[in-house]
Amino acid sequence: MGTKKKTTIKDIANVLGLTPSAVSKALNDNPRISDKTKIAVKQVAENLNYQPNHLASALRSGKSNLVGVIIPRNNSNFFSSVLEKMEEVLNKKGYNIIITQSYESYKKECYNIDSLLFTQVDGIIASMANETTNLKFYEKIKSKGIPLILFDRGENDLNVDYVGIDDYDTSLEIVEHLVGSNYKRIAHIGGFSHTRIFKNRIRGYIDALHKFDLPYEEELMSESNLTLEDGRNITTALLKLPNRPDAIYAAGDYAALGALQVLKEQKVKVPEEIALVGFGNEPFTSFVEPSISTINQHSAQIGRLAAEAFIERINNPKKEVSLNKIILKAELIVRGSSDRN
Repeated sequence: MGTKKKTTIKDIANVLGLTPSAVSKALNDNPRISDKTKIAVKQVAENLNYQPNHLASALRSGKSNLVGVIIPRNNSNFFSSVLEKMEEVLNKKGYNIIITQSYESYKKECYNIDSLLFTQVDGIIASMANETTNLKFYEKIKSKGIPLILFDRGENDLNVDYVGIDDYDTSLEIVEHLVGSNYKRIAHIGGFSHTRIFKNRIRGYIDALHKFDLPYEEELMSESNLTLEDGRNITTALLKLPNRPDAIYAAGDYAALGALQVLKEQKVKVPEEIALVGFGNEPFTSFVEPSISTINQHSAQIGRLAAEAFIERINNPKKEVSLNKIILKAELIVRGSSDRN
């Protein structure tokens, strides 16, 4: 069975005895076309199941009204909340979004960038994969004059708009909270330090230890993808130490959940014997027992500000592109996993 031929503007024109140009104008609500003709064209287009070729239209007009979005994964409340607000803001301005996921893979991220560029998107808003250390594909976006906005994970070297929280200060605040609750041997399950946000969280953790005259011990510091399994494996190793920690600060809530599972399986009392703090305010952190202390990153606000930064770049294309960092203050939410009171 052959593939059914797609309906074209020419097909609609032949039915109505119009020129393809007149049909195109009618479909795009050109004011020079009468309402009667527009209604007739749109009715025939619907009857023939006409689907517009957005790529061809973008090539002709230089504008697709599409914004590409790259995220590590969509299975977190943080990224889904960012996307929801981002899409809301962009839709009101006439833009639709194409969502791609890197799954923390540099290779997949590069493929996503190429696909979005081929689709002729008007801009790209991205949060980098954990594996990404080479920025050449992001430089490729810039070289084409396409607005690039980074959020949550980004690199200053790209010299573009960035929206996120102050990861360094937030990390200091977490350790200060734990020290204030009389925990003195604090382990850190970190992300990979080549990623700027996780590097800043590690720096904040180490500087906070020095601030409170606590020693930094390599055996208490680890780097990972911050998955649930990473949290389980690292916590299992920490509990085997001759002098195990009395607190664990995980730079992601899924790693914190994995840590909590192991602590409960090994009958470690939380927070009496070991306290636990996560990062991200995933919904499950308030449902588990004990509930997990965590960080609210203001995801909806980040989504709104990233979308607004794109709109600003589109409206002012001649504005010099330079590093424009919008940094929000995160909120520490203290719950049962680190509250001894």
